[in-house]
Amino acid sequence: MLALMLLALVGCGRLPVKQLDEAERLAGQARPEMVECARDDACAIDSALYALGEQALAEATAEAPVHRVLLLEGGEDALLARIHLIRSARRSIELQSFIFAEDDAGFFVLGELLDAARRGVRVRVLLDQLFSVDDTRLLAALATAHANFELRMYNPTFGKASTGPLEFGAGILCCFRRFNQRMHTKLLLVDGLIGITGGRNYQNRYFDWDSGYNYRDRDILVAGPVGAKMRAGFELFWTHERSVPVARLNDVAAHLLAHGGPPPLLPAPRLTRAGRILRISQAASDPEVVQARLIAPSLAVGRVDYYVDPPQKHERGRDPLYEEISHRLQSLVAGAEHSVVLQTPYLVLSREARQTFRALRRRENAPEVLVSTNSLAATDAWPVYALSHKYKRSYLRDLGFDIREYKPFPADAPIDLAATGALDAEVAPSGVPLTDAPTAFGSGARGGSGATGSGSGSMRDGPLPLRRAGVRVGLHAKSIVIDGRVGIVGTHNFDPRSDHYNTENAVIVHDAAFAAALERVIRHDARPENAWLIARRPKPPVLSGLDYSIGKAFEKLPLFDLWPLRYATSYELVEGCPPVRPEHPRFAECWTPAGDFPEVDLRLKGFYTRLVTAFGAGLAPIL
Repeated sequence: MLALMLLALVGCGRLPVKQLDEAERLAGQARPEMVECARDDACAIDSALYALGEQALAEATAEAPVHRVLLLEGGEDALLARIHLIRSARRSIELQSFIFAEDDAGFFVLGELLDAARRGVRVRVLLDQLFSVDDTRLLAALATAHANFELRMYNPTFGKASTGPLEFGAGILCCFRRFNQRMHTKLLLVDGLIGITGGRNYQNRYFDWDSGYNYRDRDILVAGPVGAKMRAGFELFWTHERSVPVARLNDVAAHLLAHGGPPPLLPAPRLTRAGRILRISQAASDPEVVQARLIAPSLAVGRVDYYVDPPQKHERGRDPLYEEISHRLQSLVAGAEHSVVLQTPYLVLSREARQTFRALRRRENAPEVLVSTNSLAATDAWPVYALSHKYKRSYLRDLGFDIREYKPFPADAPIDLAATGALDAEVAPSGVPLTDAPTAFGSGARGGSGATGSGSGSMRDGPLPLRRAGVRVGLHAKSIVIDGRVGIVGTHNFDPRSDHYNTENAVIVHDAAFAAALERVIRHDARPENAWLIARRPKPPVLSGLDYSIGKAFEKLPLFDLWPLRYATSYELVEGCPPVRPEHPRFAECWTPAGDFPEVDLRLKGFYTRLVTAFGAGLAPIL
């Protein structure tokens, strides 16, 4: 009954096909066609980075491919690269994203895309609808911005741009599978020549621009012949029936029909710190900055593969090979000989992934498996962490993982503290002055709203409450290094959701120098100053075998996993001690237990986490 009532309510917003056709016609008529540049290159900026891509393409052959690749570890470098590439585009730009926020970073990139369209570049933007722009007035204006600018939404809930609480609930109740089939694919591609993909969406916290919580993320920039495969992958989505032109979304179409077309002007962007936009804007067109930050650190490599899950992954009765990324990654891991270095924000493995790692563990000379992931204090998704917590014993003993959980205030993270705005004497978006500015992570910076919590001083405005305030960092990078010879950067979280619900994409670089560079940064994130070691907790003085057996039995239960003494806990390195492994005789001397959930205010999230651990195993594929 509830599902029927919700469907009836949300169904009231659906427009007849004739009205959607009329809205699309109005939008098409309103789009200006005049371009601001008559040159063949659309007045693109001179770019040495673009020239490297052209050189790679010219030198490459089918037997001996040539590419240029660059790891984008810092948030502002990742934004700088995007702006520079958009300005260097001569013919086309394709952008795909899971999230596109209406904040400083989002409006900055959007403005650059519109400028490119007006100077003569064909710009196509495809966004997953659920967590992207949902301002109907803004979307109506974008639907009519320029003939060279096209915007589509993937899998819109009930055919709308905005998903309110009713639509969200109805989507879960009536259309659970369809509602969860999200386009997690991320790509920026310029002229089919240079592409960027990886973990980053378009939102302040992915580019070091949030004053309270930022992602330690990673992208890869790749230039060369693999760009043709990237464009082919984009076309699969762009032409699919789930990709809906924004003028045909019910709420946007209603706005266009009600006003006889678009609003006269684009709504003014809501910016919080325009100064940093100007700074990156200037740097993006500075040849010396581009040389130092984007060209000098890049590597010349040979073979680069690009794989993408097509939209057909979401169709019932599909060929299992449509789960392209998952099969490729499992095959590469299965072929590892001495090491697998894995970085994922969400350590919840699918059944197939468990089988792959279990087979590795059973080998006579089992490869090392280092896993860099989030702690509860650092994650943006504590229910997911709760399921990871549930299976720690299995990960450590059965699969042989060496697990390092990222700290919310790492000693050495590639986050530019000054860029976050927490040091500025400005006003935060809430209007509360940012005072008590920190000099380092976790030393007194205010949260996202500029206010601290009450009582014990816990911060209440971030993803979860902590015992102290500060500019926090959460891991969001998704990468694998196999045997120091193959490096993988992409969007796949190596979890059941990425395996079965989301579409994903990944770049696989077959080059030892690149793999070594990627492994080096992941192992740096796993160092004791940046991450807690996860290992078996000290054995109880009596009945340790019984405790282990009961805990193992409870772990198998999908419900009522209530045994309070978990197998594993977090450890902090004692100052002056070497970071020895758990099997080393000096382990107890050099590592001290830090508790199950270090830094977390246990009054709330610790309780919730234990609750999901006890009752939420069935949610693993969705979370």
